[in-house]
Amino acid sequence: MTGAAPFVSLIRRYVLDYLACGDTSVCDEIMHPDFLLYMGGHELGPRDDVYVPAVAKQMEQFPGLCMTANEVMCNGDRLALRFSQHGASVRHDGHQAAWSGIGLYFWDGERLTANWALEDYYARRRQLADRTTNQLEPPAVAPWDELAEAENPANEELVRTWLRSGNIHGQPHVAFDDEWDGHLCGPVIEVGETEVGETTVDDLFSAGNRVAFHMTQTGTYVGGAGKDDRLGTPATLRSAGIVTVVDGVIASGRVIRDRSGLFA
Repeated sequence: MTGAAPFVSLIRRYVLDYLACGDTSVCDEIMHPDFLLYMGGHELGPRDDVYVPAVAKQMEQFPGLCMTANEVMCNGDRLALRFSQHGASVRHDGHQAAWSGIGLYFWDGERLTANWALEDYYARRRQLADRTTNQLEPPAVAPWDELAEAENPANEELVRTWLRSGNIHGQPHVAFDDEWDGHLCGPVIEVGETEVGETTVDDLFSAGNRVAFHMTQTGTYVGGAGKDDRLGTPATLRSAGIVTVVDGVIASGRVIRDRSGLFA
């Protein structure tokens, strides 16, 4: 067995030395100055002027913020990380929350250059408002030992076709948001044949039998995100996911949706 993929070693530093510790001094070493974060329809970059200050605001709200790696996939050139963030909010009298996220990373062989990411801020906001706390999802057993796996174009095409169908909720064994913790996470927009319905696959890549993606859908809001006054109005939903393909079928997966940014 050879060592972990170099990209995995870089992400390990990003998670443990930067985000889990709040130590911005390592950013010069692990992130390119022109680093861009694509999140919620916004571009946060470059690194020093925009990205680092934006992350610092979350760290100020959650001074002891922790980040747990739940899944890592890598093909050498690209890497996807499914993670949990958890901590206590000083803006909510120290109430604790745990929420999930997925990031699809680019690098130049030495430092991170970009990331398509989503975090389940809807679940975080609900926990802080209701004074409830989600369970913390178990960590991956050995995330930093992940080896690079070859790309699989057939799996990529299968998943791309599934995404472009517009209705990804009909796929069994794919869990959305914090559904795994017992919360209802049904469809929030209807894409279908509506006049405003459209699906754009922003990013997609594979590693072995897994495929990671980020997509943007426009459609009609059907409820499920606490905005009953907006029912039937146009909405934009961004989603990121990692799915596993077995024998030409999507066998399992996780999808995180930006339910807080439907009308942003």
